[in-house]
Amino acid sequence: MIYNKQIALQTAGYLLQAKAVKLSPKDLFTWASGIKSPIYCDNRVTLSHHEIRTFLRDNFCKAIKQQWENVDLIAGVATGGIAQGALIAQQLELPFAYVRTTKKDHGLTNLIEGKVEAGQRVVVVEDLISTGKSSLEVVEALRLAGCEIAGMVAIFTYNLPVSIEGFKNANCSLITLTDYDILVEQALNINYITKDDLTVLKIFKETLAKK
Repeated sequence: MIYNKQIALQTAGYLLQAKAVKLSPKDLFTWASGIKSPIYCDNRVTLSHHEIRTFLRDNFCKAIKQQWENVDLIAGVATGGIAQGALIAQQLELPFAYVRTTKKDHGLTNLIEGKVEAGQRVVVVEDLISTGKSSLEVVEALRLAGCEIAGMVAIFTYNLPVSIEGFKNANCSLITLTDYDILVEQALNINYITKDDLTVLKIFKETLAKK
């Protein structure tokens, strides 16, 4: 669910302002999940803008404080959630760790980087959610390490049925600052996209929803 409708609109505006959203209706992007998409959201761009990254950090912190009590650790999902998670942990004065998608093939072959202890109550930080598969693998890795997952926060979600079902089945609550529908709405309002683009984006979302 989105944290707050007004914050969602502001977040979408900031993502568009930073040009974190790329549209290519003809030459499709390939997501990490393999899905071919006319839209790509690169939230790492927001880190280059002090005002935007501060806005995101502050609202993540507000959402975490309002939603969950007794949080012991902030854990970022590599790589997009690392910087955001570190900013949040610093602001909340909490320990920070991050989780790789796969173990290192050298050194200590760690999957989890940083000090993580069994029994810690953890909020996981992600930059965006598409299918949710890789994000939930991080949740599982932390649970196997003995952690209790309070929930996950992310800047953006495509709100795909597969991710909604995945988080439900994993018993992991998800809070995002904005989502696909609000982002597209804002993009049209400021002429970032055309009505033809909007049609393509709606068809894309409807097609994925049926899979």
